[in-house]
Amino acid sequence: MIKPRIAFSPGDPNGIGPEIAAKLLARPGNLEHAEIVVYADPATIAAGERIAGVRALLSPTPAPGRATLHALSLGGDAAITPGQSTEAGGRAALASLTAAVDAARRGDVQGIVFAPLNKHALRLAGMTHEDELRWMAERLGVDGFTSEFNITGDLWTSRVTSHVPLREVADAITGAGVIDAVRIVNRYLIAAGVAAPRIAVAALNPHAGDGGSLGREEIDVIAPAVETVRREGVDVRGPLPSDTVFVAAKRGDYDAVVSMYHDQGQIAMKLMGFDRGVTLHGGLPVPVATCASGTAFDIVGRGIANVEGLQAALDLATRIAARSIAARAA
Repeated sequence: MIKPRIAFSPGDPNGIGPEIAAKLLARPGNLEHAEIVVYADPATIAAGERIAGVRALLSPTPAPGRATLHALSLGGDAAITPGQSTEAGGRAALASLTAAVDAARRGDVQGIVFAPLNKHALRLAGMTHEDELRWMAERLGVDGFTSEFNITGDLWTSRVTSHVPLREVADAITGAGVIDAVRIVNRYLIAAGVAAPRIAVAALNPHAGDGGSLGREEIDVIAPAVETVRREGVDVRGPLPSDTVFVAAKRGDYDAVVSMYHDQGQIAMKLMGFDRGVTLHGGLPVPVATCASGTAFDIVGRGIANVEGLQAALDLATRIAARSIAARAA
């Protein structure tokens, strides 16, 4: 059995990341499918263990049945102020993620999984990018199209636009962007094991523009782009009204929905399964995944944070990485 090496970061030390990291790393079954390398300050993991009431299966050197802890000095307990968005927390999270990304850049790992980050804390720490995906893309030397995929169960979404103000969305939607968003989710679904993906493209305007009376983006931009990708052999349909496309997708008619903007897909997906949702960063050299939930400052320290989304993220990154290794070896 192919066991990829997966880098792991516990995310923002002030959020639920440390406790769900401890829960994840305490599960022996995870180490049967992947070699896990944890890039973290030991104090962050210890704090998570205390809250979760578990012991992470860690070793300072590679050992059977243990994840390898690559210890980082990130401020120790002084950097941990639970439930608060701070510069120190952002620096610790960014340094941990940097170590994981650099390991991928060197070829030391074949995938990355990280616990929730806090974008405000990252910006306090100096990140100037739109989000961590664009930051990772730059650090990994990627200049092509990237997209966040939100995944609940077997249903995926990709986005044409992502972390931009809503007032800027319509101007940011281009035919090239729609084409890229369809192509990339089709490619990743195949990489994850879906042989013939079925993809729906959501409209931007109410009622898919109602023949142009509620907006022409569907006629002028989205429909021609969908037709371009369809001619390439992709099973794609749209633009479809966004208030009903997820009903059909939940029913099983589609494997993925391409949304035009962040909340168009996120609201639907989180309603369908917030606790087990996964965010996959597409377009990078290795699979990079996290849980769909945020840092959840309001419940930090209570030991009730759900680990299943992070578990699903690890499972997905491991599966894609293993298939990629097998494909290269074939």
